[in-house]
Amino acid sequence: MRVVPVIDLKAGTAVHAVRGERERYRPVSNVSAGDDGDPLALARVFRSELGLEELYVADLDAITGEGEHRETIGALARGARVMVDAGVSEPERARALLDLGAQRVIVGSETLTGPEALDRLLVELPGGTVVLSLDLRDGGLLSPDPALAGLSALEAMARLHRAGLREAIVLDLARVGTGAGLDVGLIADLHAAFPELELLAGGGVRDAADLRALRDAGAAGALVGTALHTGVIGSRELAELR
Repeated sequence: MRVVPVIDLKAGTAVHAVRGERERYRPVSNVSAGDDGDPLALARVFRSELGLEELYVADLDAITGEGEHRETIGALARGARVMVDAGVSEPERARALLDLGAQRVIVGSETLTGPEALDRLLVELPGGTVVLSLDLRDGGLLSPDPALAGLSALEAMARLHRAGLREAIVLDLARVGTGAGLDVGLIADLHAAFPELELLAGGGVRDAADLRALRDAGAAGALVGTALHTGVIGSRELAELR
């Protein structure tokens, strides 16, 4: 069971994401790294204290077109295996992230212009470097493509699944940072329909019991933020999952 810490970057700071309401995000507070939202300090804590060497990094400014965090992403990639969501829909921007040291590039449905854009990315980028993220709100897909917007996760995956796709994220923004728990049944349904995909679930992980439930549903791993920052999931809980 992969536990992947989340670092959301906004205006140079790692922020605490809640329900996808980005204008309300504030610097994250972590029991070991402090409350100033230093992304590099967070990454060091995740690695040295929890033994987690993989990171999910969302460049929120790049996603919204307000800037980018190239230097921070490069620094994070030097100390961890990083997957980055920076609002990429075109191969050139994706290659720039790989050149910074990112191991994989996340293609989020929230900014994906359509299935054809995903096809171009899969064709032009090295195999295994593209991760599809189904960005949901209350179960409906977020997408600028009218043909995709509002679809259920199962419907969207049926439209976007490709032979070259190995890994996918299922992220309901309405659950992020709320402690509301995840839709474990949805993960089970997606795993049954697309067993060859490695599924990562995100948004609402509360504790180790949620992680065990996701594992039993067929998830390969989970994106975790708040539960790691507060210490609810710590080294003991992670050791029990290994």
